[in-house]
Amino acid sequence: MSKARIGLFVTCLVDLYRPSVAFASIKLLEDAGYRVEVPQSQTCCGQPAFNNGDFGSTCEIARQVIDAFADFDYVVGASGSCIGTIKMHYPELFEDDPEWLAKARDLSARAFELTSFLTDIAGIDSVESGFGGELTYHDSCSGLRELGIKQQPRKLLGSIEGVSIREMQHSETCCGFGGTFCVKFPEISTRLASDKVDNICNSKAQVLIGGDLGCLLNIGGRLQRLDKPVRVFHVAEVLADMADGSAIGEEET
Repeated sequence: MSKARIGLFVTCLVDLYRPSVAFASIKLLEDAGYRVEVPQSQTCCGQPAFNNGDFGSTCEIARQVIDAFADFDYVVGASGSCIGTIKMHYPELFEDDPEWLAKARDLSARAFELTSFLTDIAGIDSVESGFGGELTYHDSCSGLRELGIKQQPRKLLGSIEGVSIREMQHSETCCGFGGTFCVKFPEISTRLASDKVDNICNSKAQVLIGGDLGCLLNIGGRLQRLDKPVRVFHVAEVLADMADGSAIGEEET
């Protein structure tokens, strides 16, 4: 029996700021027995345009993404935010276009966030990684509220020998990134990020883990500006035992 083919949705932020997240995702998926390919024609998921009401541009972007991933058994991305857009909002865009609505629904049914795919579809309940220490986990808004991503990453992280998860208070509260929210409302965004930093530090964890790079860049930057000794990694990097380089945000120092 041939292996199922996965098209990896890389995401803009991973491509531009943290390619190691994509490489870690590929390793995890290949270790789970899948063939992974990265379509060169993929682009942004369209969320920035969608969130700002530019539905015409979003539809153009969505069509390109739908075509790029049409031939794969699954599309997987290490971002609840981007996959939430593809899975939940693409069908909304084409409610008045039967042809593209069918294509959007088809892609939606095949689209999964990385940790959800590993646990809920691939049936993975443990990983081997040399990463150790006390971790705390930030629940990103889109992954949590649109896709139900909560226990999946914790289950996988908790399977790593030497890892202890210290839950912070208000782990489900927004970090203040929110795509363009941090640009439109910088004072509110900064306050939310500072509150998140306080909760992280109060947990006494040495490392912050999360599943969306936007959130992690935002929180990691705030941790650095406030001179807090907490390292930040994407969950894929830890699970794939590829968190041995610079933590997110350290590049700014």
